[in-house]
Amino acid sequence: MSAPLVAGVELGGTKCVCILGTGPDDVRAIERISTTTPAVTLAAIEAVLDGWRGFAALGISSFGPVGIDRAAPDWGHITATTKPGWSSTDIAPRLATRYGVPVGFDTDVVGAALAEARWGAAQGLADLAYVTIGTGVGVGLIAGGKPLSGLTHAELGHIRPRRLAGDAFPGICSFHGDCVEGLASGPAIAARAGEPGDSLAADDKTWLPVADAIAQLCHMLVMSGLPRRIVFGGGVAVGTPHLLPRVRVALVESLGAYGNHDLIGDPEAFIVPAALGDRAGPLGAILLGQAAI
Repeated sequence: MSAPLVAGVELGGTKCVCILGTGPDDVRAIERISTTTPAVTLAAIEAVLDGWRGFAALGISSFGPVGIDRAAPDWGHITATTKPGWSSTDIAPRLATRYGVPVGFDTDVVGAALAEARWGAAQGLADLAYVTIGTGVGVGLIAGGKPLSGLTHAELGHIRPRRLAGDAFPGICSFHGDCVEGLASGPAIAARAGEPGDSLAADDKTWLPVADAIAQLCHMLVMSGLPRRIVFGGGVAVGTPHLLPRVRVALVESLGAYGNHDLIGDPEAFIVPAALGDRAGPLGAILLGQAAI
């Protein structure tokens, strides 16, 4: 039996991707839309989806924070986001009403994690973490093949790591200052160095505290007992070839003798770059739609 035709929407902070298909080998159509105001952006998404009527379900992977508890009034909404004008925006209920099909809804990083598990760098693994390092830092968690959720989705980019000795950078997060996002995101790297990360040499001293903060996030994930692999995406992580090798070294040093070989095995197989690139989020939205049927 063939997979059902699904429309997917990856709602990003700067652009949205609408996709129609069943998987990476069967993409019938794809459209990209700039993310501006909620009214303009959602109208543009609806204009695309209106032309694709006939899909069996809709999946949405969105920037957050978002409401993912279907029993809560804010399910399917973007909640208290730092993106101006988008707090409390109705996404999934609005589109579900318009199209009358099952709707799956989760964060963009959970969508990417699902796609990497099915078709990418974590194929065959039911338990993984997907970490994006870019404009922000986000983490999607998959356990037993399904998104891990409870009170809400993971916001592990905002954990506050142990600081590297001598690192006095205050961090840039407007909420927490020196959380991982405030210390190691793209804007944080630029604030530390006075120039964008992609212009820094591989041996620039900026990379040491950045890699350490990311490794502290990985240390926490290892100690959660969940991921069999950590997949990294985002412009900083995949666009800086020397960063993940530094993170692997810092993680092994951080774990010390506390069973790191049993817990993570080969660091190069445990911490890996994403395989699907910028297709992970849209393909993950297709999987969210399939799961909603």
